[in-house]
Amino acid sequence: MAQLSKTSLSYYLSEYLADLQRAGVQDVWRGDDVKSEEPPTTARRQSVQTSPSATEPAPTPASAPQPPRSSSASDGAVRASQGDDRVAQLQTIAAEVAKCELCPELVSNRTQTVFGVGNPYSELVFIGEGPGAEEDLRGEPFVGRSGKLLTDMIEKGMGLSRSDVFICNVVRCRPPGNRNPAESEARACRPFLDATLDVVRPKFVCCLGAVAATNLLGVNESMSRLRGNVYEYKGAQVVCTYHPAYLLRNPAAKKDAWQDLQLLMKLMGLELPSRRR
Repeated sequence: MAQLSKTSLSYYLSEYLADLQRAGVQDVWRGDDVKSEEPPTTARRQSVQTSPSATEPAPTPASAPQPPRSSSASDGAVRASQGDDRVAQLQTIAAEVAKCELCPELVSNRTQTVFGVGNPYSELVFIGEGPGAEEDLRGEPFVGRSGKLLTDMIEKGMGLSRSDVFICNVVRCRPPGNRNPAESEARACRPFLDATLDVVRPKFVCCLGAVAATNLLGVNESMSRLRGNVYEYKGAQVVCTYHPAYLLRNPAAKKDAWQDLQLLMKLMGLELPSRRR
């Protein structure tokens, strides 16, 4: 298979996203952005620390949206009939991801690409750093022990179903030895991440780990400084917390992660567990 150049990748996504615009999708990613060597700087922090010791409460939207519904498949069918078939749009991007050979080390070590999974009409997207060994084998993000913990965070913690949300990673190929993605790898895969977010158009994003947060938001901060704040990215409110793999290695941090989830739930207008009947 011939290696795709940045020019051909940019051209393909430009044409593809032009089709999205004709279908009614606004404010989409532009293909010429793939040439940029600088990280995105459009993120804006909206709040200060909102831990129990903070003096200011977490900001809440003036009109809180309803939580994602498990019945949204029927909503998706209606939107598809109106020219908003996000499943087909994501399949088109996934097919291009599967052909990508921009990162030789990742390509030579991958079993398959790992695109994303979940509800393409969801208000909430979780973003991790990259696939691990089991994800590489199964072609699905966040499976195995980390995936089970993320599922518990979504279902037991937030009271949602995993199928209510959309889950993806900064890079779509497994870095060897489960190392962090290199800057060049994250940059090469960034058009796919942006195109995915432009199709799903979430109102809320949860970055799992500092790698996901720094790459999405274009900031250079530790997780201890990132968490507890609300950022804005392309109209979505962004909350950062620890990666499930980190929580498995450091169980004491689960308390902090739970605070982060409660902040996210408050923004989304979800009922906290203590008030559930």
